[in-house]
Amino acid sequence: MSHEQAHLMLPADSAWLALENPRNPMTITVMMRVDGLTAPRLRDFLRIYWMAWERFRFMPVRRAPAWWWEQDPVFDLRHHLDVVLDRFSESSLQEWVSARLNQPLPMFRPLWKFWLAPNAEGGAVLLLRVHHCYADGVSLTGIFDRLCPVSPQQQPAVYGAPYGAHHGTLHGTPHTGDLAPWISAAKSRIQQLVAGDSTLDAVDEKPHVNSKDPGDQAAAWLDELARNGLKLINEVSDFLAEPEDTPSDLKRPLLGRRYCRWSDTVPLERFRSIAQATNVTINDVLLSCVAAAVRSRLGVSDATLEDAVLHAAVPVDIRSRLPDDLKPKPGTLGNYFGTVFVPLPVDGGSALERLYRIKQETRRLKKSWQPGIAWGIAAGSSLIPDVLRQPLSNVFYRKASAVVSNVPGTPEPRYIAGCKITEQMFWVPQAGDIGLGVSIVSYAGQVQFGVVADEAVLADPEAFLEDCLRELSEFPGGSPIGV
Repeated sequence: MSHEQAHLMLPADSAWLALENPRNPMTITVMMRVDGLTAPRLRDFLRIYWMAWERFRFMPVRRAPAWWWEQDPVFDLRHHLDVVLDRFSESSLQEWVSARLNQPLPMFRPLWKFWLAPNAEGGAVLLLRVHHCYADGVSLTGIFDRLCPVSPQQQPAVYGAPYGAHHGTLHGTPHTGDLAPWISAAKSRIQQLVAGDSTLDAVDEKPHVNSKDPGDQAAAWLDELARNGLKLINEVSDFLAEPEDTPSDLKRPLLGRRYCRWSDTVPLERFRSIAQATNVTINDVLLSCVAAAVRSRLGVSDATLEDAVLHAAVPVDIRSRLPDDLKPKPGTLGNYFGTVFVPLPVDGGSALERLYRIKQETRRLKKSWQPGIAWGIAAGSSLIPDVLRQPLSNVFYRKASAVVSNVPGTPEPRYIAGCKITEQMFWVPQAGDIGLGVSIVSYAGQVQFGVVADEAVLADPEAFLEDCLRELSEFPGGSPIGV
């Protein structure tokens, strides 16, 4: 196969194939409400603009010892778009979306697909499912940001991204099965990454010292490297010492049947005013809402609740922390995020107590190396033997009972194929044996909560969303909100 038809996949992307659980496919689901969107308009849009990102013509293929992007030799857009003419009500639409979410994507084609339901109640529905190995939430948001202008008369400003350096293959990576050059470079770069911005130079080059003696310079460099190494060891040790989540109803064995729901919109200003009044971030408010909703769904007694441990795995964008030669260009697909495991104060006696405890934890985690460590270990997971991969996954994901992802959209309404997008929603995959995913999206001044859950761990997704929103009324100046 020629170089133009195959590219070695970045380990950070192939990790989502290597760690995939048959009961928990690593697929992102995006839903939009679009006024007046028709099948001909959508087909033209996908053919001209979406397909300008050449990665969408490629599919992941396992060729030992790595995963590769290989071009689909019989690619046809018709394989990736279904038009469904049913007149969905709101409730039947939720069931239909859940069914699509459980439908596997065929591995013999590129792992993405659109569905259009133009006759749905409340406006046409556009649904996309794409495997995580193609992109993370920030990458996908960036694509739609470029493809969906602020006016129906305005054409998309960016016409896609060609394949090559920084577009799915590491700059300088040979198109062969030899991973040694990449591994050598990755070891150095991951060490830089976990050290954070303030210590990148110290890891990459000798520190500046007054003495010109080479021995003094080498000693200073080794001293700095040792300090970074000790900090890394301490950070990893602290993470490993963090207790696993308390056994609860959210940790039941998964059945592999998932369903999703979404809430009504809430003005973003509502969250902003609470954050300002309490001197926290909007993300702290959102996590506090999730903590309140899971509190009553653990299935533990009040006496046990006081000592209960529950973490949320929260993705963190690390693009700004990457070295220049690994930093993606704007519009590039890929996975550039780490994970922090935020303790949720489910034993908190009031909304304000839960909020301030979350603030304390998020501030601590922002100063840690945990996102970089998680990114580095996830990237390395695709390079280790299969027999070691599951234990590695367990070390991470046994320490969380839910995934909580917050992806901000554009502050103003956008248009796709000349039609106004009135609503955006997405659902995140859950790695390992995590059975609950909570997604929060802001778009055009509105916020929505979404939930995707395995049937074994959450029986009442609508009530869960109601509790997320009801928590807002517990803050100063709050008022009840329904779903």
